[in-house]
Amino acid sequence: MNALDELRNESYTNSFIYKDKTKRWHDARLKGSKEFEEGQKVLLYNSRLKLFRVKLRTRWTGPFTIKHVFTYGVIELWSKDGPSFKANGHQVKRYEEGMQEDEGLEELLYLEESAET
Repeated sequence: MNALDELRNESYTNSFIYKDKTKRWHDARLKGSKEFEEGQKVLLYNSRLKLFRVKLRTRWTGPFTIKHVFTYGVIELWSKDGPSFKANGHQVKRYEEGMQEDEGLEELLYLEESAET
């Protein structure tokens, strides 16, 4: 009976460690600030796709390059395909070209595997 309690406590601490590290990994990648600079690549939210019933289509278009940042959140965007245009800063998010290698992710995967066994 004591071995069962020890096993339960050990699994509880392992899950707590895993959840804590996962939360720290996720929080480190949150993009809370919406401060943009000229030359930065961004994606634009297309609100018109809400009207159509397309489940698996992404509503983000781009990438666009920021040409100029105005006051009050107005951003001038430029793409290779067409002329530049202005957009609201709330409809824009940063564009990340690829996932970067991170040691924290490998550690999380290792903890996940050890928690399963």
